[in-house]
Amino acid sequence: MSAQPQPATREGPADTIAGLLAALSIFASAIGVAYRPARLIPFAIGLALVAAAMSPRHRRLTSLAVGLGGLCFLLGMTVAVITDNPIF
Repeated sequence: MSAQPQPATREGPADTIAGLLAALSIFASAIGVAYRPARLIPFAIGLALVAAAMSPRHRRLTSLAVGLGGLCFLLGMTVAVITDNPIF
């Protein structure tokens, strides 16, 4: 058993930006369901993928953002076609 304390790991700037990008991606995906899904949601999925590449620390949040982006894309396109709204 080791008596030496483990050093505290601090979150760096890249981790913070990656978390913010993932949260922005989730927000943009939710907005894209109601407003032009083919324009907003691919951009949001791209943001989530960039966030996933930036930091492995927020792996669960970025995977949630990518999965939610795909689900919102399907839902948004379905809503746009059914309600006869513009897709682009």
